[in-house]
Amino acid sequence: MSGEPLQLFSEKDIAVRVAAIAREIAAHKPEIAIAILAGAFVFAADLMRALSREGLDIPAEFLWLRSYGKAREGGGISVLIGASENVCGKKVLLIDGVLDGGHTLAKAEGLLREAGASSVISAVAVDKQRKDAIAKADYFCFGGVAGFVVGYGMDDAGLARGLPYIGLVN
Repeated sequence: MSGEPLQLFSEKDIAVRVAAIAREIAAHKPEIAIAILAGAFVFAADLMRALSREGLDIPAEFLWLRSYGKAREGGGISVLIGASENVCGKKVLLIDGVLDGGHTLAKAEGLLREAGASSVISAVAVDKQRKDAIAKADYFCFGGVAGFVVGYGMDDAGLARGLPYIGLVN
């Protein structure tokens, strides 16, 4: 990655949107949150705290799926850590950083259903809202973004995860 990413959404923008979707998600009363590593870890932490402020304190676990590696084009989905038996019979909140083509979200939903989740709702920080996406997010902070996003946990070959904002790589 060369140069500083163009800031799309500030820390304040993110905090406002996370609080808003937490209010909506809390009404569904999910019983467990499952964050997809590694890109969702920052968003998941903020969303879990926002859900707690809404009176919903739920356990969190993780799926570790890899689709990009060092490239910017997604390939096959590798499952590094799959779903646990703790989702069996539960209403699951699935959390991811960015929804592009939908392959990661679809794979994660499949893994959770195979593990016996009674239902799955999903929340993403950024939904690119591609017409050809194979999965749709139930909740998102920001939509319709074109290009490669970084920051707020999302990376470019391991870089830019720690940015406090969501940015666009040239």
